[in-house]
Amino acid sequence: MSDSVEVKLRKETGTRASRRLRREGLVPAVLYGHGEKCVDLVATREAVQAAVRHGSRIVELKGAVKTGALIRELQWDTYGVEPVHVDFLRVSATDLVKVKVPVELKGECPGQRAGGVLSLTLHEIELECRADVVPEKIHVAVGKLQLGGTIKVHDLELPTGAKALADADEAVVTCTVPVDKADEAAAAGVEPELIGRKPAEEGEAEAEKS
Repeated sequence: MSDSVEVKLRKETGTRASRRLRREGLVPAVLYGHGEKCVDLVATREAVQAAVRHGSRIVELKGAVKTGALIRELQWDTYGVEPVHVDFLRVSATDLVKVKVPVELKGECPGQRAGGVLSLTLHEIELECRADVVPEKIHVAVGKLQLGGTIKVHDLELPTGAKALADADEAVVTCTVPVDKADEAAAAGVEPELIGRKPAEEGEAEAEKS
């Protein structure tokens, strides 16, 4: 069941009005989509934070407007603590939507335990899926990722019916050999340079003596 968010119409817009609303514990918002005109709204900070805390991406707007909506974009303050603006997209459960979802690592990487450097190279991924299956985040299982290995977009486990819009061969996670260890390995494989005469020169010298 989706969270409900009480909203009111926002009569004033602009930076100054938005700052005043935030000081009052409110979050400016806008609702758009389905070919209808945009509506400027405002919601309480507590209601928005509760929806986010519960992992809701689809919410029921109540009050000034009554509709299902996708939290299309949520902007945070400089410290990432308080929401400062919300974009709501009108949706029904069966609508296909495009959303960007954060990517999060899951599990222990054996390659990292072997001394490798684990790097998350794709921090969010854009998906196309039904509104009722939009995930809060995509978990990337690294329990089988070995040293030198890579997990790509096509390796990800996505919700049923969801499609990744990124390149299928784009790297999501890598486990690489540290630079210093790679240099040591390369150095160990180089044959030492001979000091003095080369073998051919030594052979010529022996021929001259004879």
